[in-house]
Amino acid sequence: AELQGEIRELKAKGVMPGLAAVLVGENPASATYVHMKGKACDEAGLYHETIRLPLETTEAELLALIERLNADHKIHGILIQLPLPKHMDARRVLHRVNPAK
Repeated sequence: AELQGEIRELKAKGVMPGLAAVLVGENPASATYVHMKGKACDEAGLYHETIRLPLETTEAELLALIERLNADHKIHGILIQLPLPKHMDARRVLHRVNPAK
């Protein structure tokens, strides 16, 4: 209920809240979770996008994507779906997300 109120307030100001979910690799459980988050966004009337990256994505590429999402005015929240592939440092990746997001 509190979230719905915040969403209404933002929309009244002409702001469409947005969530970006980032999924690296093909973990079926993670894909299901991200899909459910997208459905929840639809039900709440939020903008959302799912960014699916191949397992071979480098950590540097993921960090660059996060920087672009941090700067994207349409995106108010960034969800990095865990677990990340073993060649990525989850702590470093998560710390790259702007806390305001």
